[in-house]
Amino acid sequence: MMTLGAIVAGFILDLIFGDPHWLPHPICLIGNLIGFLEKNLRRLLAPGKTALLLGGALMVVIVISLSFAVPYAVLMLAEQVNPWLRFALETIMFYQIFATKCLRDESMKVYTALHNNDLEDARVKLSWIVGRDTKELTTEEVTKGAVETVAENTADGIIAPMFYMFIGGAPLAFLYKGINTMDSMVGYKNDKFLYFGRCAAKLDDVANFIPARITGILMILASYFLNMNAAGAWKIFWRDRYNHLSPNSAMTESVTAGALNIQLGGDHYYFGKLVHKDTIGDNIRPVEAEDIVAVNNLLYMTAVISLLLFSLVYLVNSLILK
Repeated sequence: MMTLGAIVAGFILDLIFGDPHWLPHPICLIGNLIGFLEKNLRRLLAPGKTALLLGGALMVVIVISLSFAVPYAVLMLAEQVNPWLRFALETIMFYQIFATKCLRDESMKVYTALHNNDLEDARVKLSWIVGRDTKELTTEEVTKGAVETVAENTADGIIAPMFYMFIGGAPLAFLYKGINTMDSMVGYKNDKFLYFGRCAAKLDDVANFIPARITGILMILASYFLNMNAAGAWKIFWRDRYNHLSPNSAMTESVTAGALNIQLGGDHYYFGKLVHKDTIGDNIRPVEAEDIVAVNNLLYMTAVISLLLFSLVYLVNSLILK
């Protein structure tokens, strides 16, 4: 029960405080570890595709092992001192894993720039939260980028970590964040990471497979409570949920497109190369800046519904096991 209390407390702290820049963040430490390993493993590797694949796999093993083992050891030691110390530390860990307010705040910076008719600033702000090239994007493309990244990260930034928190506490949630951070740093199909990052990218697909589908279903429910087009959300989810290069990303983007009566997806440039992507949703109306506000409302409602549902399942499971 203390784990449940810590998850709820961490979720509330995130909604209130977000990610203060002055507070050291464990995900940054994981990112630094990934950068260190990538640089040094490449230096030690023999040339060739096989060596790059093996090096990337070794990086994955090291990162997920440390991502799990360090918080596990810290919490076990805290438990020996005092159970309430463990509760406090795990609450802080959960708080730092959640990214609900941060995702909203960063995407709303794009909204503010668009609202001020400053397309150049909007492109810059968008570049902070997406991997695609943003320098030549139109107003509509910038808006779509912000909407898509909130929709996608509703799953892998909030609901997926929450899912793993309820299964294995902070250690398993950090293991997931290690996988997700590796994918965001090296999981690209370009010349540099095609082989070295393949293991990380495939593992991220596996780790997000179930959470992405749970998130898609709960987003449809959230769209109903927000008086959005829930029927359209279900229709587009069912039709377009695989219209993406990733097996998981369109699960939430399709719900968003249907709920807001807009079309997402399409071709984008990554690292100067055009990448073909199918469209998601129907082009019922043009995308507008207010859709960024709407998708953030969808994000928050989905997060709250997920927390309530997961908590209920956790409590029922605890009673059954007694």
